[in-house]
Amino acid sequence: MSTTSSQHTVVETDLRRKQAVAFLERPWLSIAAWVDWIIEIYYRLIQEVIIAAFKPKPPSDGRLEKPFGKIAVIGAGLTGVSSAAHCMAHNFDVVLFEASDDVGGIWANVNSTSGLQLNSILYRFHPGVRWSSSFPRRDEILGEIRRLWKEYGLEDRTRLNTKVTSVKRHPSSSDPKAGGHARWTVNTENPDDAEEVFDAVIVTVGTCGEPHMIKFPGLDSFRGPVLHSSELDGDKAKDIDWSGKKVAVIGGGASAVEAVEAALEKDAKFCSVSVREDKWIIPRNVVVDTLLSMQPFGREMPLSFIPEWFLRKFHYRDLEELSPIDRGVFEGTPIVNDEFLQQIREGRVAYIRSDVKNVNEHSISLSVRPRGSKPGDKDGAEQQEIEADILILATGFGRPSVDFLPKDLFPEEYERPNLYLQNFATEDWSVLMTNSAYTNAIGTVGHFHIGIYTRILLTLLLDPAARPIPKDMKLWVDVLRFIKRGASGGALGFFTYMELTVWILTFHLFRPDRLRWFFFILCGWGVDSKFKRKDTPVKGLQRKKVNEQSLDDEAK
Repeated sequence: MSTTSSQHTVVETDLRRKQAVAFLERPWLSIAAWVDWIIEIYYRLIQEVIIAAFKPKPPSDGRLEKPFGKIAVIGAGLTGVSSAAHCMAHNFDVVLFEASDDVGGIWANVNSTSGLQLNSILYRFHPGVRWSSSFPRRDEILGEIRRLWKEYGLEDRTRLNTKVTSVKRHPSSSDPKAGGHARWTVNTENPDDAEEVFDAVIVTVGTCGEPHMIKFPGLDSFRGPVLHSSELDGDKAKDIDWSGKKVAVIGGGASAVEAVEAALEKDAKFCSVSVREDKWIIPRNVVVDTLLSMQPFGREMPLSFIPEWFLRKFHYRDLEELSPIDRGVFEGTPIVNDEFLQQIREGRVAYIRSDVKNVNEHSISLSVRPRGSKPGDKDGAEQQEIEADILILATGFGRPSVDFLPKDLFPEEYERPNLYLQNFATEDWSVLMTNSAYTNAIGTVGHFHIGIYTRILLTLLLDPAARPIPKDMKLWVDVLRFIKRGASGGALGFFTYMELTVWILTFHLFRPDRLRWFFFILCGWGVDSKFKRKDTPVKGLQRKKVNEQSLDDEAK
């Protein structure tokens, strides 16, 4: 036996001896490790089953010989890349327009410490993703986005550094009121002269745009570093010494919680968080999160006090005073986090319900309010000075504009989020706005609905008989508003994943002629380059002039 082999055997034997001693001393820890290992294997197995059953086949060499149509995708973030990949897999050509110099969207502009709030099994933005853990961080998420981008042949179809300034109807468009749909040009002054015409537009600009900076009184007088929560990995932060520092975070949303985690990981001594109003914090537990998202009504109901009671008693526990007293869990997007409440218990974080009155050289002045008060209330408020070496503004992001779309797509009372199935413009179903219209939700971001909505669009392109007309799309919005009248934030201002599922089911059930597309829309089965269309085919428009008579025939 060689010396190396002998050394390896000794090390291995010593490791086993230590493991045995550890098991005898604290057997519960070893059992917990085994349980974690079993869960990890089960988790990976589930992913492989999903990939085998639902991942659409990428086009060979990224080429489509006879595409069914051509679609413009605006925004090459997570939703845009996933939508475009689904289109390519089902034989529709695409062009991705991205204003920045890279793909990834908001994930390309957040801190490396940012990660999923939901368990990644609920964040399968495409069936082909493979997560290494339950809560991957930014770099792994970006890695999966870019891997799919390359795998589905989207590199050559992406136009980086191309901001979309206008989307206009092409003269060949047919009337949506008669079952047709508009054709579109992108970034053209005169649609008549367009070299490139699209059969549909998917808008995937998301709901988070430029960082929202609030100019608090006295902000310029602060002597320490001032950062937006999105800048904790940027050039402004790289030379900051965090060790032993007191950090003041202004803001109470998910970005504030992530800012606290980032600061503590950088060895900050203490963090204070100034929140204007309480938001629900739910655990990072796939069972709990799934159960909450399975509420089918998308609003507070008479029995909603039951899950809220359980959250207060078993998640907040001794910190129940921090839970909202005047807002239900089904009235806004909750924060999904386990560590934040524990950090408060350990005294590493101070949660302060307050309004910022002034920023001073080495502190911030707050008007601290009692539970149940509203921002700006003075009754019961007390003035408090919080020392700070570093100031983080977790004040969120502005909502991206969609002004490049024609204004008549969104008549009064049918603007975002009041759209057909909350994602289709009520004036023309060929404009899809996946993840760009919603305001608040539970258990939805990045899940299977990206593919489902994309395939609904593809179905409507393939089958003129399945298309809704504007009157019917508006009626859907009106009916939902009637059913959810009185809901906080409006009928479509908040929804759950189960409610979204109900909407998609009714899309089929109310129109039995769509049932033959059921498995394609829900599972992605049955449509590829070899698919034979029985209905009037979509004309791939990639030339200046189009035979208008053929479009009229399609509408009929």
